[in-house]
Amino acid sequence: MPETTTSEPGLDANCLRRGGAVVASETPQASAATVTVGALIERWLDLVTDDLSPTTVRGYRCLIDGKILPALGSLEICELGSSVLDDFYMSLRRGQGLATGTVRHVHSIMRSCLTQAVKWGLLDSNPALSASPPKLRRAEIEPPDLEQVQALICDAERVNPPFARFLRLMAATGLRRGEACALRWTDVDFDAGTLVVRRALITVKGRSTLVKSTKTRSIRRIAVDNTTLTALRVQRDFMRSKAAQHESELAPEAYLFSHADDGRRPWYPDGVSHNFITLRNRLGFYGVRLHDLRHAHATQLLAAGVPVRTVSGRLGHANAATTLGVYAHFLASSDRDAANVITELLG
Repeated sequence: MPETTTSEPGLDANCLRRGGAVVASETPQASAATVTVGALIERWLDLVTDDLSPTTVRGYRCLIDGKILPALGSLEICELGSSVLDDFYMSLRRGQGLATGTVRHVHSIMRSCLTQAVKWGLLDSNPALSASPPKLRRAEIEPPDLEQVQALICDAERVNPPFARFLRLMAATGLRRGEACALRWTDVDFDAGTLVVRRALITVKGRSTLVKSTKTRSIRRIAVDNTTLTALRVQRDFMRSKAAQHESELAPEAYLFSHADDGRRPWYPDGVSHNFITLRNRLGFYGVRLHDLRHAHATQLLAAGVPVRTVSGRLGHANAATTLGVYAHFLASSDRDAANVITELLG
């Protein structure tokens, strides 16, 4: 049977891999048994890349090249069992000292590519489903209180009013950093009191900031309170005035927050985080992160009795279960408060 070498081995049921060559197979079973983990994972990553953000692909590539391929790449997928995967995960934790979250990311990659192998008919079942990756203990969220949020906004107003308006927007809407940076004036409806979140800014190492869809690839419309709308009107007037001073005008696609006269270039997410760190350190709020404004928004709404599904929609979570998972500890505390209220009502 002649051998045919190619740079990219096919993974269909009529091909197999031997010694770096692709060989026509007489039976699908033989092909499934001789595909290597390395060949499978490369084909899987090529399949899913277009559906992932550049940062996610970069993270996958790093784990694949640095951890998975050196340990498992030369194995045939028929050799992969749950015990082999468990030994691999244990070596990553104990031998290399990887964090639990990183090991679970590796497991997620293995589970996904092996699921695809089942769909392609290369495996009868996915061994990763019966593997035992380390359990991730979710850290309890400790959002800043309202006094801290107000102090951050007030201090920013003193030294950098546009940044204060940016923080106000994040705290009032629960937007992610990249989503707030990517907002254009065409996304704001002042008459209806809403804004549309349809994109986010990300920074990929070695490349310029990119505009992409939101994290869950969905478009959501958020109601905005009157005080925040007033702040946005002030920001719009500020941008228009700056443009006029430089004999320019805001472009139709201008961003809400931009250093450019015409508003065509948005604030960079990393620059926003740097400014926030300077601000919070000046106030002594060393444990507060910019992302915690989003957590503060969510927990305040939940404490006020806003339905979880509504909060989930504002945050742009894939579903309410995600919101429940992230804020489980906080909801447990709220549940105790609810029991105390019933005690007072019933006497």
